[in-house]
Amino acid sequence: MAPPRNVVKIAVQMPDAIPQLIQLDQAKPLAAVLKEVCDAWSLVHSERYALQFADGHRSYITENNRTEIKNGSILCLSTAPDLEAERLLGGLQSGSRERRREALQHLVLLAPDVTFAQEVISRDGLQRLGTIIEDGDDLGEVLTLALRAFLELMEHGMVSWETLSIPFVRKVVCYVNMNLMDASVQPLALRLLESVTLSSPALGQLVKSEVPLDRLLVHLQVMNQQLQTKAMALLTALLQGADPAERKHMLGYLWQRNLRQFIYKNIIHSATPLGDEMAHHLYVLQALMLGLLEPRMRTPLDPYSQEQREQLQALRQAAFESEGESLGTGLSADRRRSLCAREFRKLGFSNSNPAQDLERVPPGLLALDNMLYFSRHAPSAYSRLVLENSSREDKHECPFARSSIQLTVLLCELLRVGEPCSETAQDFSPMFFGQDQSFHELFCVSIQLLNKTWKEMRATQEDFDKVMQVVREQLARTLALKPSSLELFRTKVNALPYGEVLRLRQTERLHQEGTLAPPILELREKLKPELMGLIRQQRLLRLCEGTLFRKISSRRRQDKLWFCCLSPNHKVLQYGDVEEGASPPTLESLPEQLAVADIKALLTGKDCPHVREKGSGKQNKDLYELAFSISYDHGEADAYLNFIAPSKREFHLWTDGLSALLGGPMGSEQTRLDLEQLLTMETKLRLLELENVPIPEQPPPIPPPPTNFNFCYDCSITEP
Repeated sequence: MAPPRNVVKIAVQMPDAIPQLIQLDQAKPLAAVLKEVCDAWSLVHSERYALQFADGHRSYITENNRTEIKNGSILCLSTAPDLEAERLLGGLQSGSRERRREALQHLVLLAPDVTFAQEVISRDGLQRLGTIIEDGDDLGEVLTLALRAFLELMEHGMVSWETLSIPFVRKVVCYVNMNLMDASVQPLALRLLESVTLSSPALGQLVKSEVPLDRLLVHLQVMNQQLQTKAMALLTALLQGADPAERKHMLGYLWQRNLRQFIYKNIIHSATPLGDEMAHHLYVLQALMLGLLEPRMRTPLDPYSQEQREQLQALRQAAFESEGESLGTGLSADRRRSLCAREFRKLGFSNSNPAQDLERVPPGLLALDNMLYFSRHAPSAYSRLVLENSSREDKHECPFARSSIQLTVLLCELLRVGEPCSETAQDFSPMFFGQDQSFHELFCVSIQLLNKTWKEMRATQEDFDKVMQVVREQLARTLALKPSSLELFRTKVNALPYGEVLRLRQTERLHQEGTLAPPILELREKLKPELMGLIRQQRLLRLCEGTLFRKISSRRRQDKLWFCCLSPNHKVLQYGDVEEGASPPTLESLPEQLAVADIKALLTGKDCPHVREKGSGKQNKDLYELAFSISYDHGEADAYLNFIAPSKREFHLWTDGLSALLGGPMGSEQTRLDLEQLLTMETKLRLLELENVPIPEQPPPIPPPPTNFNFCYDCSITEP
């Protein structure tokens, strides 16, 4: 008989005792269970004991977490958490260094358990640990254990970091700033200061004033991954706690001290794999770095700003400098303004006054910054792009300014410029640490990509939004690959043309529909022979219906009609001339016959005798695509029956049908399309009952055969 559902079978062990195998009734109070376990080992005062999980963090069993006990769990009997906390805290005040060390070791092991942590904190355990840390009598193992225990207790959130005293924080800062310090102490001290900085603005200011940025740079350059990670964590915490102006100043100073180059060479491209925590901090640093662009992104162009007007004129002059100088000489002010307005329109602004285009936020002034950067750092590419598009037809030109404004918005969305940092994300891009001005450099690559995609799509002004959607997909797919450098990004994104984007979209759509799942592909392969037979049958029926063909004279005049069809028994082709406008003739009225058994081969295109050795004009090329012939035995010589199909579809239907008659494959494009359509329809019909049911990639494993087959019914035994 199976035990009740609220009863679990477990083992309880204790040092120097034989383990107990018991059935734990979850409905019974935990105190009663403890009493039974202690009685089995003849232990008195069961209230002094508690149950713990024997593995993992050795968490204490309470009424709140006892449901985590499952069948087969192993528990151990130990001292109650209040008595254990009292004993260990007493050991911290011992004059014996060895006893203090042992007490701290046990404290570190038990501190992650919330029940034990409550007992320690309620007995001023944090203050006692703080005294050991603040005194700093032992800078080795004892200090390391004290810091670790302190951090574990604070992680439970029962005590606010803001309650820490200023002398205590300054003492921990001293451990960070010391040169000769135990390697295990400084990562813990950095971790503690990071938590203080993120949780308490007041103490965070103290940490920022006491810990120089140069000191953190020193820690980052130590070839100790744990120390590097904690130093980076404190650095990002200090940057997040600073106001925008101060953050900009701090990042500028760090970049002057070559932090970016060091991260790129010694952390991202280190022989040691990048840990998840370091990846998160690099993501935060990248987000803060891109966040410096937000003020420009949120600021519209000021039409009354002399500096911004000069920047716009510089942008125009860089594209049309020689032309403007030659045309503008000796012109009146009104004529010169009209010329400038025309050039701004040729530059791709929607308005003759470009300030109206840049009033939109985002991207605001950031779009102007990008265009200026492109014109100054890639002047030849800039001039070529602008002049190439201004010389195209109006409907086919790619407007540079409009594209730049929209592309800047797109890049800000893809890179989440101005959005708050995620607490867990690790999605950083190595190329942003590969060089300075990475955002503007990325724009320079992207605007040239946009122009290339515009030409590939043969786009017009009405297709602008479609082009931007394709460019978004090209950039997003390439950024997801996390290229390690801008050059690698340029190579990968240019290897993703418009045609490849369409192919990827189609493949992903098929994957979403489950069409490319292995079981579905197997089903399609099984359906193919049956459906090919259906297509063959349709082709032969089409031949039986017959078709009107035009005769081509030697002068290429299509002036006569003839009709050809297949007999219902598929043994004879019957044909003959007909008058234009007449109804299709009956089989009996067709004078000519050709037995299918006499047909030797099917010829198409240039192999046909009636189009062979003719000129290569456009009309002949069109005939090549519609011409086919049948060679058959006619005495000792070969004779031909020549056809010119009225359309490409009729050409495919007849060549497929004749190939099927001769026992050959039907390889036309029309057959491929028909087969794909039939396969899609038939597959969907077969899978209607499995809608919204996930189809596994692999079939479930076949279980091994039973050890015996005694359960089988023996049919040879007859009942009396």
